[in-house]
Amino acid sequence: MRGKLMANKDVLQWTMEARNNGGIELEEAVTLESQIIKHLIEDNCADTSIPLPNVTSKILAKGTLLNLILAANYLNIKSLLDLTCRTVADMIKGKTPEEIRKTFNIKNDLTPEDDDEEFCRENAWAFD
Repeated sequence: MRGKLMANKDVLQWTMEARNNGGIELEEAVTLESQIIKHLIEDNCADTSIPLPNVTSKILAKGTLLNLILAANYLNIKSLLDLTCRTVADMIKGKTPEEIRKTFNIKNDLTPEDDDEEFCRENAWAFD
């Protein structure tokens, strides 16, 4: 393992490099939450910087819920993925399809021929 020591501390620090050249520095304990990154470090495939080609610097700096889900899935951070997915589930629980569309800014792509009641019956599993 390499990494670099933080100033005045005995803590290793790693730089996460986003695909658009942005990056953040994280303590090793935080970095090792990602199973992907943990394996890279353990297998000596990382120096002090770890490239994250599927993660933008905006996500690293301030992630939106969907982007956090995507990043947690890509980086294999189970605790973050569980938390973000549970948050989405809580946000849609008990809401009508129209309320869900409004919450997540989803365009209604049902045609006039589509019957909302028939659609709900056919996809009842999604509304349990």
